[in-house]
Amino acid sequence: MRRYGVLMAVAAGVLALNPAPARADVPVPQAGASCPAELTDVMTRLPDVGDFLVCQASGMWAPVLGPFDPASRWLSYGAGITLHGQGFRNPNLRSGLWTAAPLDPSAVCSADQVTVIGPGELAPVVHSAGEAGQPLHLAVLPKLFTITMNGDCVWSEDLPPGLG
Repeated sequence: MRRYGVLMAVAAGVLALNPAPARADVPVPQAGASCPAELTDVMTRLPDVGDFLVCQASGMWAPVLGPFDPASRWLSYGAGITLHGQGFRNPNLRSGLWTAAPLDPSAVCSADQVTVIGPGELAPVVHSAGEAGQPLHLAVLPKLFTITMNGDCVWSEDLPPGLG
């Protein structure tokens, strides 16, 4: 038992000398789970079932029912979320300038965009990536079919003054 206590003390000392990198305390979104106040009105999408969620002012993730207007703020996490753009019926977001802000110093925000060329024809993937811990400024392409937003990041549409 004494040996176990010594090992725990050594481990605690090593952790104190090499702390883990800071990370935002944002749990994986789930309907009914809590969300931080700074994510109020931010939407996300669940990867396996494709359901959409919004962080409400009450501090809870809630399902989004039915069609909705394109959102101007999104949360991506883990392997990413895939959304539809204006080259698709009922787009989830608008084309234009966007900024992705990493939620922790090691997060890298990246996007893979596919646009519509013509009826039934899609362009090759356009990949954009930021640097660890740095914002990514991105032009969401016109006629966007899909965009996959990757990394633990909050994506915000850069709206002209007066429209935010």
